[in-house]
Amino acid sequence: MKMETTLSYSPRARAWEAFKKNKPAYYSLWAVGVLALIAILADFLAYNKPIIASYRGEVIFPIFKDYGERFFGLNLWHPELRKANWRELEVEWALWPPVRYAPEELDLRNAPAVGPFEEQIINSSVERHYLGTDNLGRDLLSGLIHGTRISLTVGLVSVGIAAIIGILLGALAGYFGDTSLQLSRASLWMGTLGVFLGLYYGFYVRRYALAEALAEGFFSFIGSLLLSIGLSGLIVGLCWLPSRLLKRTAWGGKRLYLWVDLTISRLIEIMMSLPTTLLIFTIAAIAKPSLFLVMAVIGLTSWTGIARFTRGEMLKVRNLDYIQAARALGYNDWRIIFLHALPNSLAPVLVSIAFGIASAILVESGLSFLGIGVPPTTVTWGSLLSSARSATGAWWLAVFPGLAIFVVVTLFNLLGEGIRDAIDPRLQEH
Repeated sequence: MKMETTLSYSPRARAWEAFKKNKPAYYSLWAVGVLALIAILADFLAYNKPIIASYRGEVIFPIFKDYGERFFGLNLWHPELRKANWRELEVEWALWPPVRYAPEELDLRNAPAVGPFEEQIINSSVERHYLGTDNLGRDLLSGLIHGTRISLTVGLVSVGIAAIIGILLGALAGYFGDTSLQLSRASLWMGTLGVFLGLYYGFYVRRYALAEALAEGFFSFIGSLLLSIGLSGLIVGLCWLPSRLLKRTAWGGKRLYLWVDLTISRLIEIMMSLPTTLLIFTIAAIAKPSLFLVMAVIGLTSWTGIARFTRGEMLKVRNLDYIQAARALGYNDWRIIFLHALPNSLAPVLVSIAFGIASAILVESGLSFLGIGVPPTTVTWGSLLSSARSATGAWWLAVFPGLAIFVVVTLFNLLGEGIRDAIDPRLQEH
């Protein structure tokens, strides 16, 4: 007699099995993985220097030398080779990327806008522009490959910023509500004063330093931002110290409820009422063009949906048995939130994140198409699509960038729908 065994899957395992049954979503996940690999290896797929070459008996790794200068400020190049045209340089042997053009490189011999099937002025067949060039003679395929890195970076970083803000605020609002968190009057007033002073001296006073760091580069901005955060934290801590003495008085020791849920919910409503697109246009038009600024603005204006999802899940989770058991064991609220309640409340947030990445890519493409926010020298899918406006006969400048935007946005939308269906218990087979 055959014995049938029934495996009891965890909710995550059941969700994964349901997700794999959704073939469009499952294949979209693989396609996104391929796009991520293309973004990581963009310089090894399209660049105007070899991956490895032998020049005068010396083995050189040009791409890695450029990485050393670009990211670490190291002076690794010999002056003779720093500005050399490697396609015309006499080398013993070399391993080239499939596309031998950098995205911002100008090929004036094939400008303006030479098509992929038209005659091109090249030295050999390996130097052909496989998808044509734009008005400035930039290789379209190289721009699409490197644009993948920019689009995915904008989507992931901006949604990452939105997720951090939305998950934190949503978790606090859902867990504490309006009658669970108490502070002494002294701690509340001195803490509030410290927050305002910290924001004023840490960010408003240092706004020009932050702007200059943002213009210099990503790492300079991160260092300046960490300095502002540290200064704000120090000011908050100094303002908090006197509250320890004031709590001993009758006035300062009185306990007050904090309206956490009410305050955060009103903040969400205020942010949702703002014209986000107009706000992004305004900030991008006033500030110096920067890709990091675009990511920050998109992230700071798109966290409300994630916050609402997290708040709703926390309202359901906070009264479940395992949360009550954690409280009975004497665990503090912060441990319960981040180690017990929040990990079991993030499933719907993943859906919002997937759709948010697609939305962020569309916003960045729109800004690039309009020439707002992104530096003019940065090649993106939107900027390539914009170049088709001044070259009405160059169909390839409209078709290929537009197709890339359409495919990536569709993949993330299919991925979001697959995650939504997989975590919905009403759609799972029992």
